[in-house]
Amino acid sequence: MDALPLIALVAVSAAVAGAARRTPVPAPLVLVAVGLVAGYLPGVPTYHLDAHVVLPLLLPPLLHTAALDSSYLDLRANIRPVALLSVGYTLFATVAVGWLAYRIIPDLPLTAALVLGAVVAPPDAVTAAAIARRVGLPARVTTILQGESLVNDATAITAFRVALAAAVGEGMSWGAGIGEFLLAAIGGVGVGLLLMVPLHWLRTHLKEALLQNTLSLLIPFVAYAAAERVHASGVLAVVVVALYLGHRSWQVDFATRLQEAAVWKMVAFILESTVFALIGLQLPFVLKELGPFGVQEAIGYAAAVFLAVVVVRFVWVYPATYLPRWLSRRVREREPGTDWTAPLIVGWAGMRGVVSLAVAFSIPLVTQDGEPFPARSLVLFLTFTTVIGTLVIQGLTLPVLVRVLKLPHPDPQTVTLIEAQAQSEASEAAEARLRELLDDPHNSLPPPLADRLRSVLERRRNAVWERLGAADPVTGESADDTYRRLSREMIEAEREVFVRLRDERRIDDEMMRTLLRRLDLEEAAAYREPDSS
Repeated sequence: MDALPLIALVAVSAAVAGAARRTPVPAPLVLVAVGLVAGYLPGVPTYHLDAHVVLPLLLPPLLHTAALDSSYLDLRANIRPVALLSVGYTLFATVAVGWLAYRIIPDLPLTAALVLGAVVAPPDAVTAAAIARRVGLPARVTTILQGESLVNDATAITAFRVALAAAVGEGMSWGAGIGEFLLAAIGGVGVGLLLMVPLHWLRTHLKEALLQNTLSLLIPFVAYAAAERVHASGVLAVVVVALYLGHRSWQVDFATRLQEAAVWKMVAFILESTVFALIGLQLPFVLKELGPFGVQEAIGYAAAVFLAVVVVRFVWVYPATYLPRWLSRRVREREPGTDWTAPLIVGWAGMRGVVSLAVAFSIPLVTQDGEPFPARSLVLFLTFTTVIGTLVIQGLTLPVLVRVLKLPHPDPQTVTLIEAQAQSEASEAAEARLRELLDDPHNSLPPPLADRLRSVLERRRNAVWERLGAADPVTGESADDTYRRLSREMIEAEREVFVRLRDERRIDDEMMRTLLRRLDLEEAAAYREPDSS
């Protein structure tokens, strides 16, 4: 098998995504646009989305990293709106979009229309996370969108299987369909609950960061495969395990956390970039498969289905936001109030993604009777246009909408003050512990080393407070910024000396790497960059 096309896809996707970070346009949209153009360039290989590759190999790590970055406590606090969107809306969209497609498109059977509805129902986890990070949505809106996108794939895939069984003639009844849905949901959560504690125990008892992170890379695939093996939802199993591991990540040693964060950030970047490029590259294949349907006719149906997808989401979101508050005093007391802007953002942020396309491509060519699957080529085309339409139209306009609505953002000074207060409390506890340790004769230290421990602690406590202070009128830096810059300059001077000593053969490469690693760790502690993801 020639691996060069795959390597080229990953390399070009990563390069385009890196370049897109320098533009105001979100990287997913740039990747999709480049994929659309590249699909028609001479010499570009044909890349075909295969559900047997995307679902078990690409979806688990993408869901895992999204769930690791999510807050279990925030999701639990917003469980009602998350459940209404991830389960309620997905099922509603499956039926509503399917029925509208059935009414709009002549000769499209209702079962095939429901298959289409299930395919385009779930907003995409990767897209939601990527767009939310870029546009700076309010924290609660981001939590709701991420929570929805983590779970809705399980709902949609199960609904798709039920609708597909009916469409191909397997005689799926309503009762059997509900039973399969419950089995997938309860089974997926159950498998996740069974795996999360042993996997976490194994992570905390492996002594080497390299082994721990090897296990970390395997965990999403293990959870997904174990759940699918018993016909449960692999998506839910992955999400449950990842939420638990993320919530308890503090119990893993620091070396593992540092390495794991870097590894998963790289994996997510590569997979996300490749996935969005793959979406655009499907256009030639989809048009080739369009078959008896004319392009102009299919475009008309595509516009109608796209509008149905957009409108149906708003039809669900606004009542789901306000009706529970009107009907339940408990909901009003437990959840913060909201105006019309938050549901507007949630409704407009319903971008579809690679899961919809992969599931659509898994539709069989023939039914149980040996007949061609009704309008399969049209379903593929409508799925593709819906994904592209939501990514381009909603993805491009969402940042503009956020700016126009002037949604509230956390005050940086307030956030820094909360951080400083938390650091102060932690430093007080550390000081008390240090006094206890130094009072023990077994922990005697020379005064300079004891003073160094105290000075490091004092520096850590004062660093956050200094960010609240006035900036230097000449450099524009706070005292903390100046301290970190000077620390970095000093470390760089040491690093140059170590390299020179190696070049002069006064130390060997192994010793140089050891000394440079110590400097790297000191630099990481002294000059912590804000997360730019």
